[in-house]
Amino acid sequence: MKKLLKYRGYYGSAEVSTEDNCLFGKLQFIRALVSYEGETVAELEAAFREAVDDYLATCEDLDETPETPCKGSFNVRIGHELHLAAAVAASQQGISLNDLTRQALDGYLQQHP
Repeated sequence: MKKLLKYRGYYGSAEVSTEDNCLFGKLQFIRALVSYEGETVAELEAAFREAVDDYLATCEDLDETPETPCKGSFNVRIGHELHLAAAVAASQQGISLNDLTRQALDGYLQQHP
């Protein structure tokens, strides 16, 4: 299981470069490229927090709204058959396809936190 760093509502990756003998990562779930690195786990975590703080400060300085990770909507390409089956199932239950998808994701995440 891949672990993510978390700080102030932002998530970051933690990767290893054996060639450069360092740890590195980038903010996840936003379009902006914000990266960081360190030689130890403690340094990587500190660099991650500093990168988040710098990103937010830069957005403020530029009078821009920082990106929110995972805005609440996404496109899923699931193929015709699964799409049709899900639409029929939702219709038979009297709910929207969005509600069916939300329930399915919620059920999965409860079983796989």
